[in-house]
Formats: sequence, C-alpha cells, structure tokens
Amino acid sequence: MVAVSDGQRSGRAPGDPAGRPMLSPALTAMMDAVGAHSGAVYLLPGDEPVLEMAVMAGLPRSFAAPWQRVGVGAPIPIARAVRERRLVWVGGEEEMARSYPRIAMVLPYPFALAALPLATASKVYGAVFVTWPGSHPPELSDRERHELQTACERLALRLERAAAENRPVRGEADPLVAGPAGSADTLGTVEAARLVARLPYGLCSLDLTGRVGFANPAAADLLGVPVGELLGTHLWASVPWLADPMYEERYRAALISRHVTSFVALRPPSQWLSFRLYPSATGISVRVVRARAVSVTDPAGGERGDAPPRLVSMSQALSLAGALTETVSVQDVVQLVAEEIAPAVGSGALALLGARAGRLQVLGHHGYPDPHLVERFDGMPLASPTPGTQAVTHGVPAFFDSRRQLEHLYPARHATPDGFAAWAYLPLIASGRPVGVCVLAYAEPRSFSTHERAVLTSLAGLIAQALDRALLYDAKHQLAHGLQAALLPHSLPSLPGIEASARYLPATRGMEIGGDFYDLVPSRPLPAAVIGDVQGHNVTAAGLMGQLRTAVRAYTTVGQEPAEVMRSTNRLMIDLGTELFASCLYLRLDPARGRAVMARAGHPPPLLRRPDGRVRVLDLAGGPLLGIDAEATYPTTEIGLAAGSVLALYTDGLIESPGVDIEDAVADLGRRLGEAGDLPLEALADELVGHYAAAEERIDDVALLLLRASSARDAG
Repeated sequence: MVAVSDGQRSGRAPGDPAGRPMLSPALTAMMDAVGAHSGAVYLLPGDEPVLEMAVMAGLPRSFAAPWQRVGVGAPIPIARAVRERRLVWVGGEEEMARSYPRIAMVLPYPFALAALPLATASKVYGAVFVTWPGSHPPELSDRERHELQTACERLALRLERAAAENRPVRGEADPLVAGPAGSADTLGTVEAARLVARLPYGLCSLDLTGRVGFANPAAADLLGVPVGELLGTHLWASVPWLADPMYEERYRAALISRHVTSFVALRPPSQWLSFRLYPSATGISVRVVRARAVSVTDPAGGERGDAPPRLVSMSQALSLAGALTETVSVQDVVQLVAEEIAPAVGSGALALLGARAGRLQVLGHHGYPDPHLVERFDGMPLASPTPGTQAVTHGVPAFFDSRRQLEHLYPARHATPDGFAAWAYLPLIASGRPVGVCVLAYAEPRSFSTHERAVLTSLAGLIAQALDRALLYDAKHQLAHGLQAALLPHSLPSLPGIEASARYLPATRGMEIGGDFYDLVPSRPLPAAVIGDVQGHNVTAAGLMGQLRTAVRAYTTVGQEPAEVMRSTNRLMIDLGTELFASCLYLRLDPARGRAVMARAGHPPPLLRRPDGRVRVLDLAGGPLLGIDAEATYPTTEIGLAAGSVLALYTDGLIESPGVDIEDAVADLGRRLGEAGDLPLEALADELVGHYAAAEERIDDVALLLLRASSARDAG
C-alpha cells in the first residue's frame, strides 16, 4: 500500500523525487474536467483498513472533519467505492438523505457527489470524491463518468509506480484555498477601493476557510469592529454576537450548495442586520445592510479569538450521534467506536469497559497487539488505583500525553506496558450514573489541546448514551433467549419406530425471539408430534407459545383425539384473552401400522417423502387459525407412513421470502427434500435450513421437525 506520512498534517507537498506534488494537480485537473466545485483524495496507509484524506480542494477541511480518517467499512460513499471497487454516485440531497443519512445530517445541503476507487488490477491505493452544486443534473453524464474514471486510473498507475519505487506519497497542501489578505487595499486599484469605500452598505470578502480578506469601512461600522481586527479572522470569532452555529451554518450552506444564502442577526442591543452571501470557487462575498426588526431569539455568545471553530466539533458530534443511534447491542457500539470514532480521532487502539457490581467488565476492545493486556481488567474492583477505575469512580476524564506522565501517577502500570504512548480515559456517564469508561490509546506522544479534550468528552457522552441503551437491550435479549430456551424442548424423546430431528432459528430482527414451537410427546398408547407458530417476535409471543405447547402436551396425555386436541387448544387461547393468534399442525403417530392422523389449524401443509424418493405436498383439510373462532372445528386426515418415509413439518419462516411465491417456495423445499432425503436425519435437517442458518437477516422465525418412519418391527 502507499504510505501516508505526517506531511498530511504538516502541509508538506512533495509527491515525487523532484519535490513536485502528485495528488493536488491530479485532483484539480479532475475537478476542472467535469466542472466539480470540490473534491478530495484519500490514501490507504500501509495495510490498515483506514482511508486518510491526503488533499482536499474547493472547500475547507473542517467541512469534512468527521471523515478525515474513516474505516473502509464505514457507510459512506468514499468507503463504499473502495469496498466495491466501482464509482458511487449520489445525485442530490434526497438521495443522500435516503442512502447516507449520517452525511445528510451533517451536510443537509443540495449537492451531488461521485466517489471512485484509486485501483489497479491488483491493488487499491485509495479513493477520490468530487462534488457539484445542487444545480447539477440528477444523473452523471457519460462524459463526466469517462473523465473521472480515466483520471482515477491514471492516478492509480502513478501511485503504483511510486509504491514499486519505494517512494512515499505524502499528504499535500490543499489547493484553491487562499491565505488571508494583509490589508484592506488588496481589492485592486486605488479607485476601486475608493468606490467600495463610498458604498452605503457593508462589504466583506471571505476566503474558502471563512477568514476575512477584505472589509470596507461601512462593514466595520455596521459590525462594530475595526477593519484591522476583522482581517485574517473568522466573522464568528471576531464579532461576538455572530458566534452562533446558525450563522456559521449559512456560510457552510453557501459554499457547499453554491447558492446565494442570507440571514438576519441582532447586533445588541437592538440593531438588526441583514447578511447576504454570494459564493464562488474562490470564496464568498458578503453584503451587510440594516434590516427591520424581526422576531428571533437573541443568539448566545460563542468562542472568540483564536479558539478553534465550533464547526469541527459540531460536525463530528452530529455525524457520530447519527451513527450511534443506529447501534443496538453492546458489540454494535464497540464496532462503531472501533471503525468510525477511533479512526476519526486518530486513536490506534481502544477498550470499552463497563462498570457493574463494583467491578470493571471488559465489553470489547480493538487494536491491542496482545488482548490479554485488556482482559486483565475484567473483574477488577473499582477501588483499584488505575486510571480506568478512577475515571469511572470520579467521573472525570484523564488525558496522558506520554508514558512518562502516566507512570508518574500510576507506577504499577509499568509492569504491563501496552505498547502505546498516549491515552485518553473517558468516563461514560448516562443519566447521571457511570456505565463504564472508554480508553483511547495513541501510538505516539500526543498533546491534547483544550479543543480536542472537549471534543473527546462530548463523544464520550454520546457513547455513554448508546452503551447504556445497548446494555439494557443485551440484558433483555439474554433474558428473552433464556425464556425461549426454557420453553422449547432441549432434546427430542426416543420413540419406537420413529426417528426425529428438529431445528429452530429465531428471526434476526427485534429481540431474536418468537412464537414458533415444536414438540414430540411420547404418550400412551400412541405418540404425537406438533408444530406451531404464534404471531409475533417478542416475549409475549414466546410466553403464549409456552402455554400452547404445555396445553397440547396435557390434552395429548389425557387421551384426546387429534381433532379434540385442536379444539381444546383453540378454546384455551380464546379464554386467555390474548389478541394474538396461532397456526398449528398436530399428528397422532402409529408407526406399527404405518399410519398417521393429522389435524391442521391454518398451518403450512407438511411434505411427505416416500421411500422411492417422490415428494408429495399434503394439502390437508383443516380449520381456521387458533384464537379466532371459539366454535371452530378441525377435521382430521389419515395418511400412510411406510417405513423409510420422511415427514417434514415446518413453519412459514422456511418458505416465505420477499418477492418469492409461496407455492414456488414449497415446491423448492420439496425438491430439496427429495434430493437429500436419504441422508441421515440430522444431516437432512441441516441441509433444509442451511440457507436460512447462514443468512445475516431473517424476517421470521424458522422451525423444522423431521420424522422418519422405521420398520414395523422397530415400532413394536
């Protein structure tokens, strides 16, 4: 891979032996060829699956603060282009909000974007994105597509040659960003300056970073700040009453959308001013005039002087807040912190530690060369003198710029060095109580600025809320699974003349618990089998499932016939007063005679594989779903069950898929049963549910009960 050095952060520009930059010219030429107004080049450093921004053009880097360093697995276009090695196109504001809501949350403006990989046939070196104003057509033209792909192919070949010659490609100074002007007369000729000075309204010129390059006397008078104090600063830093994110937002909107924007602000105590922003490729012209009073809230004061722009921390918070709201389990939180938050803040490793019953609990970690360095904290009393326990106990973050500083306060740590050189211990406080600590480790000594500490502390608050929610979910999830495991049979009984095998797969949505059930009842004189599906995928459905399974067992044990078992179960369900309903299939087995009697309540038809391999769908007569009609009856059907026959009983989760006809799905299940029916029963069960077991997402529970009849002699 191509190495990215500290030149990215220092602004050094050498890209080849002659000292000429490689990335900046390629990016600006690409933007010119397709009329894009901003763009950036990312490189993959070494073998680490992280994209680092090497150069950006047309917009300030602060606009892309949440994505300066992102994991390849991140749900954003630039990472997707690398994963899929193709051009990714986002045609406008609505498509961005639909496909990439985290980006839309931070940049809710009309613009189009194309992301492409920098890749040769054998290796990916990075990626590029370019953007257009919202006036761009919703589709990328063939010419633009060709220009972008050709330019990226050329740049990828240059990166490949650089790697082959062992020449590091460093980050470069961002082009198209002009530095601050030195004086107010840099507008042009003396006569032009006099012309602007005579105008009755204020004029300011901002570069792409938002710094003031020119201001006329009228602007200084309206803003209440001398021209000399405006030049080279941000308006929201030099003018206290403009230090509000709402006004900064209009500046961002103008630059990204390239549309004229405006806002009205109150200059204390009572003077309203109207600001109109005219953006271009080189900056923004601002016109300031007096306005009539309007009814808006007086903005709060903000940062001043050389304080870092609030834009960066606000963007990071918005982007990551949106991402954290999507997490469900504790491992989701750990993965998100590892793949998106840690890379964004430059951390090389992290650990999430929970606090429970007076002890630390290792919830997850990433990036440590030796996992035992983190695992040793599992179960550590909170009274122990370590930075992690102190952060939890006192709720105060701790930042250590170097190993020397850490070991000065916690010398016991010296016995187990973790190989890192700086650390941030961030307490995770949710609803006023500690839920744990997030440890970020850095490979090099690091001076944590006031701004960086504030950002990390804010991120810790977001992580804490997500982690608290995830801990509660995991606890409920564990409880629900324990309940489901207790309600389903741990093993199937051995029956004379019948071999049985079963599988159960919960839905992957919600709490992964549902109402599907099966059972095999070794009653006298004849055993019984049952399979059913209670509506829903929650604890209520699982609880009702347990009641129905118990009822079926009880009615079977007292000798009720199949039709009566179904009627009794139906009346019980109605008497329980639940609004749920259930499907059910009940069988009374007589393997000695090679027969079975079935009763069905709205359940999918079973499949019968004969000894010769032919499969038949048993479209049995039946009654309505359980829990609907108290007077319902359930007719029975007797079928032959010759030795070697296989009965497949299943729930609808095994045959229902979006866009697939039910009859086609049943036919496909029958085909697979016919082809694999001679396998041992356990292997056959795995074969029939294999596709669903491997699926990352199941919209419904899946239950399968297989019954194979043996010889009459075995049955006796």
